[in-house]
Amino acid sequence: MLRLRLMPAIILSVVLGLAASLALTAAPPQAKSAAAEVDPHKAFGSKSAPVTMEVFSDFQCPACRTLYMTIWRQLLDDYVSTGKVYLIHRDFPLPMHAHSRVAAQYASAAARLGKYEQVERVLFENQDSWAASGDIDGTVAKVLTPAQMVKVRALVKGGALDEAIEKDIALGHFYNVSQTPTTVFFANGQTYPYGGVMSYDILRQFLNQLLNQK
Repeated sequence: MLRLRLMPAIILSVVLGLAASLALTAAPPQAKSAAAEVDPHKAFGSKSAPVTMEVFSDFQCPACRTLYMTIWRQLLDDYVSTGKVYLIHRDFPLPMHAHSRVAAQYASAAARLGKYEQVERVLFENQDSWAASGDIDGTVAKVLTPAQMVKVRALVKGGALDEAIEKDIALGHFYNVSQTPTTVFFANGQTYPYGGVMSYDILRQFLNQLLNQK
């Protein structure tokens, strides 16, 4: 994880005395400036959901893998598919990770083919292997057909994906992202950024708190 500068914040009390476990912080209210720049193939759920979660992630970050492996499926099943949460993936490859940007390029290319979820899963599940070898192409090829790989390689080589990745990075800087993963919650006109991994139980209770606010 890469530490940047700390954001000014007001500590948000979390239900059931969980503030010590989850130091969620409320930033000043602001518009969902990112909404117009969402890749629909890297976003899940309904745009009209009462809560939006933007997750700034690095495919080579072990903590990002932990977040994906421990809460992603339950979050999709319990909140995204039920219309309660709109979930957006944001690429935030860290300079300290030699292969994370290329991994983001491959995942973004796969998104253009409607295969983002498959590539996201295989990259996180095989992170130790490709992070050591740099063989992102071979890892992605495990879940795509040869014809799809031809298209993905062409997109990666063409460089057209870099602009979208840079926009995600710039947005992360706007939110003062200080580590990966960082999740930015939007609800009820408020913005709540949280850096790090949380348990699903704590996430569930915080989401329910947001959903119950009037």
